[in-house]
Amino acid sequence: MAAVDALIERHQETLTRALTALGERDYWSPYPEFPKAYGEGAPEEGRRAFESLLGTPFALPGQPSTGELEGTEVSPFGLELNISYPRSEVPELLAAAKAAQGAWAAATPAARAAVCLEILARINARSHEMALAVQHTTGQAAAMAFQAGGPHAQDRGLEAVAYAYAEQAKLPAEASWTKPQGKRDPLVLRKRFVTVPRGTALMIGCNTFPTWNGYPGLFASLATGNPVVVKPHPRAVLPLALTVRIAREVLEEAGFDPNLVTLAAERDREGIAKTLALHPDVRIIDYTGSTEFGDWLEQNAKQALVYTEKAGVNTVVIESTGNYKGMLANLAFALSLYTGQMCTTPQNLLIPRGGIETDQGPKSYDEVVADLAGSIEGLLGDDARAAAILGAVVNPAVLQRSAAAAGGEYGDLALAPRVVTSEEFPGATIRTPALIKVEAHKPDDRALFLTECFGPVYFAVAVDSAQDAVELLRLTVTEKGAMTATGYTTSAEVEQQLVQACLDSGVCLSLNLTGGVYPNQTAAFSDLHGTGANPAANAAYTDAAFVANRFRVVEIRYQD
Repeated sequence: MAAVDALIERHQETLTRALTALGERDYWSPYPEFPKAYGEGAPEEGRRAFESLLGTPFALPGQPSTGELEGTEVSPFGLELNISYPRSEVPELLAAAKAAQGAWAAATPAARAAVCLEILARINARSHEMALAVQHTTGQAAAMAFQAGGPHAQDRGLEAVAYAYAEQAKLPAEASWTKPQGKRDPLVLRKRFVTVPRGTALMIGCNTFPTWNGYPGLFASLATGNPVVVKPHPRAVLPLALTVRIAREVLEEAGFDPNLVTLAAERDREGIAKTLALHPDVRIIDYTGSTEFGDWLEQNAKQALVYTEKAGVNTVVIESTGNYKGMLANLAFALSLYTGQMCTTPQNLLIPRGGIETDQGPKSYDEVVADLAGSIEGLLGDDARAAAILGAVVNPAVLQRSAAAAGGEYGDLALAPRVVTSEEFPGATIRTPALIKVEAHKPDDRALFLTECFGPVYFAVAVDSAQDAVELLRLTVTEKGAMTATGYTTSAEVEQQLVQACLDSGVCLSLNLTGGVYPNQTAAFSDLHGTGANPAANAAYTDAAFVANRFRVVEIRYQD
């Protein structure tokens, strides 16, 4: 196919560089994270494109549809969206996906990778439009929505494509086999190794990071030959709807059935994900969200490979530091970013009751907590700056937890949350973090801080010693799961204890971050997001294990 050959040639350099980056693990990205890199007129062009979507039906030509429209998104910033999406019946949607698979499965891994890279390139060209779609469905502030919702998400998609290509290319397409037989003629066979996709994949999107968390599974499945049904969260449909539309356009132009990628829109709380997940045609499921539904998928969708990223209790151990000011600043930003609505945001800060050693001298537990509270207040003291860091609260349950903390329901407040007003978006719901002092040895306190409290509610946990902190970290990750662990120490002995605890419990560790890298950030092609080794997730973005089981290899032998 001439169109596919042209795509292979167009994107070969990017794919080759991506494959190299997988091994180097240094910083690399083909997608600029700075808005100005997209041209002087790109921001306004993206805004016009986004505004043209407001108040209109979202068209997906050729996708099976009942003719009905669904739309329940509400911008956390108060902007009227009123976008409606075509409704599809599950049997028709899955039948269309299955019918589309043949030619795609027969394409070479190189052809599929090139088509996926073209989809990503076109998404990247519309990063300003995508940023607004992400901002007004997730509550991410503008800068984060552009970077995390755009180029950083695209990086994760490309990473998945590169791994998928590498895994499919491990076996040659053809091989000759000759076995000597002494004086007799050798045994000779000609062999073919054909990659075969698992079947239809279901990608269940989340409300907070629909593209960043959605692209790894979407592109891992597509690049390995599987059709993908994209089921967005009802409150964050637009970013994934745009993704589906772009993917369908590219697939059709390349000569493939656009129903390889379809959108399953639903009303809020309709529960179509369960119906899709249990259908026998669905062979792969990618899910990000609550532990409850993730556990349900793992226990009930037995016909499918299920990849989940669920809830966890992320923990920081503060034993000592050589840069007290830098530590406080780093933690203050990490706890404030996107109002803590990130699966990687620290929740529990374990601090020895007797205090810590710092470059500014000894600091008591109370001083550390008070200084951290002051650092957060200083960071968020100006409402305009606070809004740019915090974004808006997207989940009603997060708002309820913030209110409960403010009312003293969680315990001794070291820092009370406050309402932030945005001049740009007067209707936005914005809250600053709450910091609560608790005791590790008190049963009521333990029950509280050993439960995920998603959002801007954090616990400063007084522990007896650094060793107790390490053991509490180990227990937390093992029993509750975690996406991240963080440690601050100047002691080689404590550092080794922290490392061993994280290896034992299966969580990635960040040590002594005091600069511009934060515990809740991970970079594609270098960092792994999750490990699959603790209850918070059963897979990692994006290692070989995340893609390799999405296809199998069938061998065909010929005796000439």
